[in-house]
Amino acid sequence: MSIDPNAQIPLAFIDEDAYSGSGDDVNMLDGHNKRQSATQSSAGRRKRSRKATGDAIVDAMLEIAAASKMRATAIMKSEDRFSISKCIKVLDEMQGVDQRVYFLALDLFENPNARETFISLKSERRLAWLQGKCSASSGSTVEGA
Repeated sequence: MSIDPNAQIPLAFIDEDAYSGSGDDVNMLDGHNKRQSATQSSAGRRKRSRKATGDAIVDAMLEIAAASKMRATAIMKSEDRFSISKCIKVLDEMQGVDQRVYFLALDLFENPNARETFISLKSERRLAWLQGKCSASSGSTVEGA
C-alpha cells in the first residue's frame, strides 16, 4: 500500500488550534507571542460583553417581575371590586328586595360574571335585573319538575 503525497487531508484531521493560517501566530523578533496578547485583549472584550449581557438580562428580569407585580395588584383590586362581600353590601343597601330575591342573589354571587354585572349596573337597574334572574331561575325549576 503506497501513500499519495498529493492526497487531500480531510478537514476533520486538521488541528485548528495548531495552525490558524493568519501568519501572526508567533513573532519571534521581540521574543513574545503576539497571538497570545491578541487573545488576551479579545478575552477582555468577551468578559465585558458577558457582563453587559448579564446586566441586560438582570434588568429584563427585574422589569418582568415589576410588571407581574403590577398585574397581580390590578387583578386583586378587580377581585375586591366585584367580591361577594361587596355585592352583599350593595344588596343590603337596596330598597324593595324581598327575601326570595335576596337569597337567589346570594346564589348568583357565586358566579364572578354575575357579580361583575350586578356591581356594574346602575343602582336603579339592579333590582329589575335580580328579579329577572329570579323569574328565569324559578321558570327553569318548574319546567324541570
